[in-house]
Amino acid sequence: MRQSILIISVFLSLLSGAQDLNGIWKGRLVQNPGGCFPVYNIEMHIQLAATRITGVSYHYSDTSNYVKEDFEGTYDSIKNEILIKEFKVVTFHVPENCVPCIKNYSLSFHKGGNEEQLRGSWGGIIMEKKDACPPGTLVLTRTINPEFIPEAKLPPTLTQRKNELVKEIKVDTGTIRLDFYDNGIIDGDTISVYVNNHPVVTDKMLTAKPITTYVKIDLNRKVQEVIMVGENLGSIPPNTALMIVTAGDKRYQLYLVSDEQKNALVRFIYEKPKSP
Repeated sequence: MRQSILIISVFLSLLSGAQDLNGIWKGRLVQNPGGCFPVYNIEMHIQLAATRITGVSYHYSDTSNYVKEDFEGTYDSIKNEILIKEFKVVTFHVPENCVPCIKNYSLSFHKGGNEEQLRGSWGGIIMEKKDACPPGTLVLTRTINPEFIPEAKLPPTLTQRKNELVKEIKVDTGTIRLDFYDNGIIDGDTISVYVNNHPVVTDKMLTAKPITTYVKIDLNRKVQEVIMVGENLGSIPPNTALMIVTAGDKRYQLYLVSDEQKNALVRFIYEKPKSP
């Protein structure tokens, strides 16, 4: 009996030592000479289930120049060891002379007063190459004020298809109007529309009357991504739509195509209006 009580006590003490890593961690990432930036920002959205870690990371100089990557890993509470490996570049918008680095992290948890930190080192390889990235160190602090909005669970139609870039459009206005029409014969095509992975139109049928939505430019996030998802193929595959973009006094007409393998992506980039 005494041996059973001892085992239970040890087990409970191990559980009490485990930290809740769920949430958003933000900080600075330092890189050895040879990288694109010697110091830049990182934000990690961590989900922990037992010992398994999943989530997304954002590496950024600002919110219009960033790399978003999926990661997975493990947490050993006894050793206070957090191992995270990025495995997929989801999207990126960086200077032409920069290439994303797919990183591995070795971290540990620290707490002082009310502040919680993850500290450690990282290394990795350059995307689509086997060359090593110049490694470095990082310190992350738990935060409730993320730079990047946490995403709701996204549907397979958005995550498992290729989001094919149709066009990048530079805009100098605060609000963009989008009107979606069936392109050609009305054949029962239905679409959903996402702005920065947030649904703004859900399973609506395209007709001769527009489906209208708006994109508001956030000056802290100068790149806005609009994805049209074809929810079906209609009676005449693939799913096609005409999108009319009204941005201030400018107007654009785009033809979007979506099927079971791809969605249509349009990227809007805000540029400050030129002085007269």
